Amino acid sequence: MRLKTRLIHGGWAGDEATGAVNVPIYLSSTFRQDAPGHHRGYEYTRTGNPTRAALEAFIAELEGGARGLAFASGMAALQAVMMLFRAGDHLIVGDDVYGGTYRLLARVLDRFGLEAAFVDVTRLDVLEAALQENTRAVLVESPTNPLLRIVDLEAVAAFCRRHGLLLIVDNTFMTPYWQNPLRLGADVVVHSATKYLSGHSDVLAGLVVVKDVELGERLHFLQNATGGVLGPLDAYLLFRGIRTLGVRMEAHERNAAKIARFLAEHPDVVRVHYPGLEGHPGHLVARRQARGFGGMISFEVEGAERAERLVRSVRLFALAESLGGVESLISIPARMTHASIPPERRRALGITDGLVRLSVGIEDVDDLLEDLEHALRRSR
Repeated sequence: MRLKTRLIHGGWAGDEATGAVNVPIYLSSTFRQDAPGHHRGYEYTRTGNPTRAALEAFIAELEGGARGLAFASGMAALQAVMMLFRAGDHLIVGDDVYGGTYRLLARVLDRFGLEAAFVDVTRLDVLEAALQENTRAVLVESPTNPLLRIVDLEAVAAFCRRHGLLLIVDNTFMTPYWQNPLRLGADVVVHSATKYLSGHSDVLAGLVVVKDVELGERLHFLQNATGGVLGPLDAYLLFRGIRTLGVRMEAHERNAAKIARFLAEHPDVVRVHYPGLEGHPGHLVARRQARGFGGMISFEVEGAERAERLVRSVRLFALAESLGGVESLISIPARMTHASIPPERRRALGITDGLVRLSVGIEDVDDLLEDLEHALRRSR
C-alpha cells in the first residue's frame, strides 16, 4: 500500500460488529473482567483504551516502528522518553530546539540529576567533542525549530551506533509523510501531534514511536505509571486528522515554497531559512533523507521593532504560537515560543529579535503573498 492510501486505510480495519468505518470513541474508564486478572485486552483506560490503541498502532505503522504510544501533549511524550534515563546520565541535545524542550531539560530535569549538553548537532566533530563516559543518548530535531537547520540523521545514527547511544528524533515538522527517522537509523521518534498530525488546531497530543519491542515495553510501563495518556476523544480526533495528512502536507509545502522564494527576493528581508531553497546549507541533505521540505519558514527583518510592526500588520496570518494547522500562523520566536531560552543564548544561536517564524497554511497562496507584502510594506 502506498503512503497516501495507508493514511486512509491504515491502523483500523473497521468494526466487524457494526460495519463502522470510523474508529469508535470508547469513553469507558474501566472494563468488565471475565475473572479476576482475566480481561479482554483492556482493564483501565490509563493502561490501555481501544480508541487510543488504534491511534498508537496507526502511528507505529506510518513511522515503520514496533510500537506507538500516545500522550496528553508533546511535552508529556518527551518527558516519558526522558524517564528512560537515570540521575547522572548525560544527553547530547541539539542547540536549536524548541524552547519547551530546552526548558524541560535545562530547568526541570536538571534538578533530578539528568545532564544535557546543547551543541551544534549538524557537525559530527562537535558531537564527538561533547561525548562523555556517561552519555546515553542524542536528541535532535530536523529541521530544527526555529532556524530550520538540517541534521544528517544517518550520520548521527552511525555515530550513536558506534558509541552505544540511543538516537531520539523529534519529527514534528516533517511528519511521517515526509520523513521516517527510524528508517534512517533512529531508535525513538517523538511528535508534538498537536501540530501537523492533528492539522486543525483543536487537539493537544504527543506521540512516540520506537523500533525495538523491548524499548516499547519500557515506555509503556512509564506511560502507565506516570499517567500522562491521551484521552479517547482526543485520540479519535487525532486519528481523523492523520487521515488527511498527505493532502495537507502537500498543500502546506506548495504554499511554503512560493512564499520562501518571495521572501528571498524581497528587499526588506535580511535572510530566509527554508530547506527547500537551493541556497539553504542543508538543502542537499534534506533532499536525501526526506521526501519533502515542509511548511515551516523563518526569516529575518531588521530588529525587534520592525518584526513587531510586521506581525501586527498581517491580516490572514494569525499571531499565535503553535504550528501545523490548516490556517497560517506568524510568531516572533524570541518573544514567544523560545522566550524561555536566555537572551544571550538566543543571540549566540542566531535567534535574533528580528526573526519571524511562519507556519504556512493551506489558504490560497496569492492571498498569503498579498498579506505578507502588505505587512512588510507597513512595517517600514
